[in-house]
Amino acid sequence: MAVMDLKRTQAGRANAAPPRRRKPTGPEKAAILFLCLGEKRGSALMQKLDMEEIQTITRAMSGLGTIDSVIVEEVLTDFTDAMANGGGVVGSFSVAENLLRSLLPADQVEGILKDIRGPLKEKDLWARFSSLSENVIANYLKGEHEQTVAAILSNMKSDVVAKVLPLLGQDKMQDVIERMIRMEAVPHHMMQQIEETLQNDIINAGAQPTTAEMHQKMADLFNKLDRAAFDAIAPELDKRLPDSFGAIKQKMFTFDDLAKMDAMDLAKVMRGVPGNTLPVALRGAGGEVRDVFLSALPGRSRDMLEEEMNTMGAVRGREVREAQALLLDYARQLADEDVIRLPIDDEDDEMY
Repeated sequence: MAVMDLKRTQAGRANAAPPRRRKPTGPEKAAILFLCLGEKRGSALMQKLDMEEIQTITRAMSGLGTIDSVIVEEVLTDFTDAMANGGGVVGSFSVAENLLRSLLPADQVEGILKDIRGPLKEKDLWARFSSLSENVIANYLKGEHEQTVAAILSNMKSDVVAKVLPLLGQDKMQDVIERMIRMEAVPHHMMQQIEETLQNDIINAGAQPTTAEMHQKMADLFNKLDRAAFDAIAPELDKRLPDSFGAIKQKMFTFDDLAKMDAMDLAKVMRGVPGNTLPVALRGAGGEVRDVFLSALPGRSRDMLEEEMNTMGAVRGREVREAQALLLDYARQLADEDVIRLPIDDEDDEMY
């Protein structure tokens, strides 16, 4: 009887389905491949990965334990099939560049990359060119033939083109627009030459900001600079660079300048800042500026704000500056979205 039971048990095991193996995840497959390469080759390949990839594979490798030979064979077969059936590996310009730089001298690498950079990066080229200031683009195009200008602008976003065209002058703008309307497909060799020229003249050289752009950048910097620090350096800058520093100061937009805004626009700014930002900012403002802010609010809102300012206690100067900076940043944001107008914008606008 015992013998018969044993036979039944053996037969049942023979007929039972083999236990299902859990398929390895992507990182686990990569870890298995690295283990198959061996320590020397695996280490050399590991050096090509970034830190996040190394951590992912290392974490997977540490948890593998003993891997069944069947699973190892499946992973290797899948990898081989992927290579044979078009799965391949991922190639890119950066991968090719890194490989070349590890094999050849720098001058030879630059020569090779120059030949292949254009067609591979033409989309990136146009995006980068379009991101330049419209003044920079217009100044560059003013020296080009109208047909070339038309071909360049035809490859750029319409909102950028709309800003650039008026800066070319009435006559050239008229000519360029007519050529854009009549333009047919630009021959490939001509477009390639244009792209190479843009790459060399604008992108590779690095477009330098105009004087006005640099002044605006410095004005934005000074707006955010600690007031005491600015007051300390201002006299010497005014002495050494009177014209440039004067132009920068005209572009600066300070908290007190908010009081020059239209009352409705100022109210939009005040309503949009969080928490106690407004009362803290006004605690450090001059009397006249504070009165302008309060007068822009409805009676009930004005009374509540005054009560909050009177009961909030002492406020540190640093907290006042931070609150005022938040109001300024929010005002600029609304101006960028064309929700309000800043008083500094009025200086450049003509009246009709």
